[in-house]
Amino acid sequence: MSEETVIAPEKIDALYERLDKDAEASGYHLNPDREFTRGLVEGLLVNEGRYGYQACPCRLATGDKQQDLDIICPCDYRDPDLVDWGACYCALYVSDEVLEGKQEVQPVPERRPPEDQRAQPHPTRAPALADEPALPVWRCRVCGYLCAREQPPGVCPICKAKRERFERFW
Repeated sequence: MSEETVIAPEKIDALYERLDKDAEASGYHLNPDREFTRGLVEGLLVNEGRYGYQACPCRLATGDKQQDLDIICPCDYRDPDLVDWGACYCALYVSDEVLEGKQEVQPVPERRPPEDQRAQPHPTRAPALADEPALPVWRCRVCGYLCAREQPPGVCPICKAKRERFERFW
């Protein structure tokens, strides 16, 4: 794409407000630096226009949704980054300590495995069971929510991640 994508400020503000509302309702917080955060939100919208999904604005997306599922915002690495560093990789989401000014946002090391290792099973996948459950169990790759049903939910009731962010747990 050679032309620079321009996103209307109203569209940025609308997504910002939705993300903020969803984050707070789920126990998360957006970075309190509003202008910085608006830039990240704009990046999400640019990536949505390019790829059809909101890939993390601080990572290189492939354009193949299946390969990029782990970096669709909120990415699979958000929660461990918040625990270890007080912010996610791009600093869109921050911990209570950062929000309250008790901790500074600092650079977060990349957790995403190299491309040749991304096809590996998720490290928290349960070991095989002797007897299969009556229904498949689905795990949200973003927050870990589990549910037993024929298909994963359309949206995670905990973190609002979409259906494609679920994996078969067992």
